[in-house]
Amino acid sequence: MDPILIEAAGDSMLQLPMPIPTSMALDQALKRRRSTREFVPDTFSLEALSALLWAACGVNREQQGGRTAPSAHDWKETEVYVVLADAAYRYEPRKHCLFLVKRADLRALTGLQDFVAIAPVNLVYVADFDRMTEADAGDRPFLAGADSAFIAQNVYLHCASAGLATVVRASIDRRALAQALGLRQAQRITLAQTVGYPKP
Repeated sequence: MDPILIEAAGDSMLQLPMPIPTSMALDQALKRRRSTREFVPDTFSLEALSALLWAACGVNREQQGGRTAPSAHDWKETEVYVVLADAAYRYEPRKHCLFLVKRADLRALTGLQDFVAIAPVNLVYVADFDRMTEADAGDRPFLAGADSAFIAQNVYLHCASAGLATVVRASIDRRALAQALGLRQAQRITLAQTVGYPKP
């Protein structure tokens, strides 16, 4: 993938193409759903990345701004960061675009396993606790974890239907990754998920 970034209101933005959903019966996708820890380093096309991110938490009801993944109290506190070989980006579901976060290969920081550094895509789920109004401090990590899990399962089912490999992970040096991504104190990394093409 060779993304072309454009300057939009001071931000470097990459507009994703319209997503082309995959088609497979739900029962078949559930049968194929699995975790994989072996990936080939082939890069993703923008079309493949677009479909993946829309499935993860894209907008599926334009008027209401509803997403493909539910969110407690409709906080939409969980953002998806996309870590590729060329850079790290933040996915914006409403505009279906990526905003540049850092021009560097941060894949190795997204987990403690060796395969994260060579897989083409690592998704990082980041919860903004400041958006979780009317929630006790002790409940925020639990609710954010549940919302991240909904997104992760969407990714699993999309990968099953698209012939991709994926695994969700909690083994992360969160402090190092948060620093590399420039996260605020209220932003917490919940999970990461590697996506790529399976080894034949």
